[in-house]
Amino acid sequence: MPHHLLPICLALLSALCIAVGAVVRQRAAAAVPVSEVADVMSTVARQPAWWLGITVGVAGYAFQAAALARGSLLLVQPLLVLSLLFALPIGAWYGDRMIKPREWAWAATLTVAVAILVVVGDPRHGAEHAEALHWALVAAFGVPALGACLLAARAWPGHRRALLLGVVAGALFGVAAVLTKGVMATARHGGLAVLLSPETWALVVVGVAALCLQQSAYQAGDLQASLPASTVAEPVVASMLGFLVLGEYLDVDKELTALLLAALVAMVVAAVALARGTGEAALA
Repeated sequence: MPHHLLPICLALLSALCIAVGAVVRQRAAAAVPVSEVADVMSTVARQPAWWLGITVGVAGYAFQAAALARGSLLLVQPLLVLSLLFALPIGAWYGDRMIKPREWAWAATLTVAVAILVVVGDPRHGAEHAEALHWALVAAFGVPALGACLLAARAWPGHRRALLLGVVAGALFGVAAVLTKGVMATARHGGLAVLLSPETWALVVVGVAALCLQQSAYQAGDLQASLPASTVAEPVVASMLGFLVLGEYLDVDKELTALLLAALVAMVVAAVALARGTGEAALA
């Protein structure tokens, strides 16, 4: 466990920054009039608060990248879900409201679940880079699935649109986490190696696309749908890719598998509950 201490601390700092940035950007996006939905990015970019949220979010990403350079996706990504825990008091203060007892209960459930996954699961490293064949397989299955979600989001307004855009944004952030791990490994060979790496440019494209879709999901008008979707999709996709394409694993006895599965379910349920509460507060 001591060798996990630094990446855990970096991941928690990342979660805190993500929470602050998300609360600020959600408020900025929610203020965009419905008539300007087609140009949501240029509209929010004119708001100083949005740039503050972006700056803090970039700091969060820097901490995440540093954590991924030292820890596995199976270790870092579940810890980032704790951004919802940090967002709870921040959002309450920002919105001048009281935290409900059930929100504290879900926050405690989320904390315990993540702690079990990290401590009992004891995540182990895999490869630092995914092979080209693995990326081809991911693209073959993932691109049509995400494309179908985007097409459906265009056809369905309101709650369904926010939900689908949130799923796609979260999934892309999960892919970006895998690419980030590879880029951080490449960075050990110097800046030129990073600039020449295909992973770097794939990360730029995926990251920008994820950010734009996330803002569109926030603006779609139902944060109770988009925030849980993106919050859950990112760690699920990133952890799944870490297991399937990087060969990461949990060093645990078979007898404890049921405990880990229960903790995973509890984490997802608590994350959805807290994210829905954050959405309700943002819309209030």
